[in-house]
Amino acid sequence: MKKTNDLPEVLEVKDIQEFLGIGRSQAYKLVKSNLFHTVNVGKCILVPIKAFLEWFEGENITA
Repeated sequence: MKKTNDLPEVLEVKDIQEFLGIGRSQAYKLVKSNLFHTVNVGKCILVPIKAFLEWFEGENITA
């Protein structure tokens, strides 16, 4: 499991998978869940580190 300091500024699905210690299909379900901002570039799904960490730390929870 990676530390937050080890993550790149723009995450790919594989980075999220490794960070959370989850499987590939679970990581894809997570990024497609709209819980945090993603950017599609061709077939690649990118996630800004700030958006991911805010979700991970519970900062963008809506009541």
